[in-house]
Amino acid sequence: MSKLAVSITSAKNDSDKATVGFVVANAAVASGQETVVFLNVEGSYLASKGYADEIHEEGFAPLKQLMDQFIEAGGTVWVCSPCYNKRDLTEEQLIAGATIVGGARLVEFLSQGAACITY
Repeated sequence: MSKLAVSITSAKNDSDKATVGFVVANAAVASGQETVVFLNVEGSYLASKGYADEIHEEGFAPLKQLMDQFIEAGGTVWVCSPCYNKRDLTEEQLIAGATIVGGARLVEFLSQGAACITY
């Protein structure tokens, strides 16, 4: 099985990048690739409950819907631990299906031959 990591560094500061990142992630998981979305920098906000609910980029499905579809299809959502903590977010605020990880986990996934694209 091929592997793909989609690194998303944006949230409300660039909802276009955040949305397109999840569009690509959904396409990857739908095509049978083991797909990880790595939310980091500003993108880590997307892992907090309710944050993505109002993001709806014109021409795309609402971001919350894209995120839910990705998780339901078997995609994995990892959240950069230092990025999440820096923004004073807590584990209690974490959306269902997301896991807080350190950079080593992403490096391990990439070292197994995963391609990576960043938004």
